[in-house]
This record gives sequence, C-alpha cells and structure tokens, in this order.
Amino acid sequence: MDIIRDCEKLLFAEIHEKAATILIGARQVGKTFLLRKISRFTEDRGIKTAFFDLEQPAVSNQFNKKDAEIIKLITSAGKAVFIDEFHYLKNASRIFKAIYDSGIGTKIFASGSSSLAIHKHLKESLAGRKFIYKIFPCSLAELSQALSENVLDYYFKYGGLPGTIHQATDAKKMLVLEDILQSYILKDIKSLIKEENIRAFNHLLYLLAQNQGSIVSVSSLANEINLNAHTIESYLEILKLTYVCFPVNSFSLNYGNELKKSKKYYLYDLGIRNTILKNFAPLLGRNDIGAMLESFVFLELFRQINPETEIRFWRLKDGAEVDFIWIKNQKYFPIEVKTTIKKEEIPPGLIAFINRYPDTEKAFCHGAV
Repeated sequence: MDIIRDCEKLLFAEIHEKAATILIGARQVGKTFLLRKISRFTEDRGIKTAFFDLEQPAVSNQFNKKDAEIIKLITSAGKAVFIDEFHYLKNASRIFKAIYDSGIGTKIFASGSSSLAIHKHLKESLAGRKFIYKIFPCSLAELSQALSENVLDYYFKYGGLPGTIHQATDAKKMLVLEDILQSYILKDIKSLIKEENIRAFNHLLYLLAQNQGSIVSVSSLANEINLNAHTIESYLEILKLTYVCFPVNSFSLNYGNELKKSKKYYLYDLGIRNTILKNFAPLLGRNDIGAMLESFVFLELFRQINPETEIRFWRLKDGAEVDFIWIKNQKYFPIEVKTTIKKEEIPPGLIAFINRYPDTEKAFCHGAV
C-alpha cells in the first residue's frame, strides 16, 4: 500500500499557490513519488499537467535550448508543470522567476537531490516566488501504515527510506540500502571531489557513522584520515548540503566552563548508518544502543525544525552534558536520552543545566529500554 506522507496535505494545497514549490532532500527519500502523487491529484481536479524527469536523456535533451524556448516549452505544456531533478536545468531559478513574473499562471513543482547544484540555481533572488519543502525518510508513524511487523525494530534495522519497505527479504532490504549509498557516492560525490579522494571520503563516512552522537573535532578526523583540516571541512559541508549528515553545534551563553565550538554529527537515516557500519543486529543486541537511541531522537526532532527553532547540545568541560537543547523562540528545553532510567530519576546532566539556566521551563528525559 502507498504511504501517506505527513506533508501531503500541505503539498496538495500548493496547487493554488502561484509561487514555485520545490521539494528537496537526500536521494530516495520519496521526492519523485510525492511529485507524481501531486501530479495525479492535480489532474483529477481537471487541471492540465505535464511531468518532466530531467534524469532521462530524451527529456533532458528537450531542455537543451535557450531560456526563452524553455519558458515557452514549460508554459505551453500545462497549467501545472512538474520537473523532477530540476538541478539539471541550466538557469533554473532565472526561468522559474520569469514564469512567475510573466503572469501566465503556470504553476511549477520541482524536486532535486543535489543541494550544491540547487543552491547555485537558487542564489538568484526567488524571494516571494518559491516555497521549499524538505523531504525526510519516513517517520515511525508513516512506516506503520505499510508494516505489519514491529515498526520500531524495523526502523532501527533498516531506517525509513521508502525503497526498503516492500522488499520481500532482509537480504533485499540490505541490497537496496547498499545501492542507495553507492548511488550517492557515484552520482553526487564523484562530481564534487577528486577521484583519488573517494576512499578518504568513504573513510570519513565510516568515522561519522561510528562516532554518531559523540563530540568529534575536525582535527581528529583529519589526523585519522590523513587529510588536512580544510579538506575535511569541505567534505563535511558537502555531506550537509546533500542532506546526508547534519552537524549539531554546542549551546553556550558565554558562561565559563562550557564547550563553545564543538560539534556532533548525525547521518540522515539509521538504515544508511547500519549499511556503512555493516551492522544490522537488533537494537538490544548492539553495543552502540545509546548512539542508536540518541540518533532516533535527533531525527524526530530534526524533522520538526522550522524558522523559530533549532537543536543544540550542551556540555561542560568537567563532563556534565545534555544530549539536546531544543530552542524555540529563545527558550531552552533540555532533552536527555537514556537506555535505561529509573522511575522519577532525574539525570545529573539535566540537573546541572537547570542549575545553570534556572529560567528553564521544562526538561525531558527519554528512557527507551
């Protein structure tokens, strides 16, 4: 059965908006599926649509023209036009802007995976002319629509990428994840870094997966991989801009004894992390259960990020720490993740944070096992 994604109602409502609607996210999170679903929804309402997949050579060749000809192609194709992998379209932002400003009324839906190319396209001003939606792997609630087995066990083994869900065997699920990982390396990364550094990039991915949820310094990564810190920083930026690995900065209001420049890193999907580590053991049989649970909480928080919120972590130099600080409208909500916790026990990290920030209104502790 099809999974109804949490963002669908919002996306369906976009057919009435003049501005371009752009879906971004890592490879295989379901952007194309959503784009085609919106296209069918739009067609069912009697609106003429057209769909262009720019990864198809024959389709891409149609767009190998001057901007004015491409604008004519798009606006004559339908009242709602869907462009998959739009970062392959040269001058995309300029074209979308011209269509918007023309008053013709053609609605653009577009999706893309390569954020570096997307950023290049969108650096021209599309202010007021676009709505951007970040598409994530499936949540637990979304997965539960299609799975009869224990959803939590499944999620900690295979993550939330939709392509694994309907595979008949565990082996095929693992092969799908391996293929997605290799496609990322081959399609997105090979065009961005030197061929001889692919192995070093793979090593970086492994170290980030292995140390997920731990404080990691650029200098330690550079020493381990035998590359300079500048190169490691550029690779970390690529991972961020391709939606594969997200940094979390430390929280500090410039009090003494607080870490200020440290970072933790989280991969975008637990199934991909397990693929990198080659470890699909059940959660309760793993020695990294703490990192897995912390990653789960991060991913749930991260999909809730909006312009008024951010995620940080907190740690004192003497070792007191809180896994996450959820900040909303400059109010701080500490969140601690524990593999086991006794009833009514308050972790010492939360106590230390509240003592330092007595204006804290609420604190949370997740004891999962």
